Amino acid sequence: MSNEEREKQTEKEQAQSAASEKEDIETKEMEDLKKELEKKEKELAECKDKMLRLAAELDNFKKRTDREKAEYMKYALESFAKELLPFLDNLERAVQSAKETKDIDALIQGLDLTLSGYLKTLERFGLKTFAAEGQRFDPNFHEALTVEEDHTVDENTVIKELLRGYTLHERVLRPALVVVSKKPEQGDDTKSGQSESNA
Repeated sequence: MSNEEREKQTEKEQAQSAASEKEDIETKEMEDLKKELEKKEKELAECKDKMLRLAAELDNFKKRTDREKAEYMKYALESFAKELLPFLDNLERAVQSAKETKDIDALIQGLDLTLSGYLKTLERFGLKTFAAEGQRFDPNFHEALTVEEDHTVDENTVIKELLRGYTLHERVLRPALVVVSKKPEQGDDTKSGQSESNA
């Protein structure tokens, strides 16, 4: 074998060796990528599983909360209702006593005491009445049923309370039904002034 042939043979072997090394590197890289992909797929599957479990837990939490809320709402007024029972008892006794004795004064006194206690109990639960008569008309607290002329008070003053207003924890539960003042017509003033001077 000549030197030239040996050189070609050496070059060929080197080329084959380089190709083999390259193929080994590529194979190793492919294996590494496959392992990395498998690792990521496993992580993804674990994340999906965690997500599904968390979603199920959240759903269970919502259902449990809804059940507890419904249960709470169902019995929320229990203590309030218990507080009102004595007043119902008192009213029943007052009616029974009035039927038996026909004593109106005693009935009125008993009803006044029952009403007073009832209002105090309501206040403990945040339900309060508010004064309307003599106050300036406020549409947030008052509902005007009618307007009447009145020269003794300022215009837009509540001169009569027809139905009591209530607040529940500072929020208006029912506005007071009221009569509101307005200034008398000019002609009415002069007429009343003339009639007074003629008198």
